[in-house]
Amino acid sequence: MDERPVETGAVTGGVRILLRLEGLALFAAMTALYATWGGSWWVYALLFLVPDLSFLAYLSDAKFGALVYNAAHSYMAPVTLMTLGFGLASSLTLSIALIWLAHIGIDRALGYGLKYSAGFGFTHLGRIGRQKDA
Repeated sequence: MDERPVETGAVTGGVRILLRLEGLALFAAMTALYATWGGSWWVYALLFLVPDLSFLAYLSDAKFGALVYNAAHSYMAPVTLMTLGFGLASSLTLSIALIWLAHIGIDRALGYGLKYSAGFGFTHLGRIGRQKDA
């Protein structure tokens, strides 16, 4: 068993507010781009919560759950997908990327940050859930 201390630091104060506002801006911008692109709102509604299926990895354990959740909630994959979507002129690829980034944005705006292996409630934006004040 690994007995090293688990890192669970979180940003606070004005920086936390700024990061959450950036999330809100990302959500608004990606949703506006999606509307301008002329994407289907049925597709938007259908795919918007798909990244949250990554929380199912927590059924295995917290470390694996955090790894999978963070992979689905970091900017790297959807930005790569968006670049490919523009480069290949693929409307489906671009639509998926815009929806994925909008999802990440609203999550960050609501305080759902990247996860630490200590558990789902430990994020880079602070504790979430019922135990956050504990």
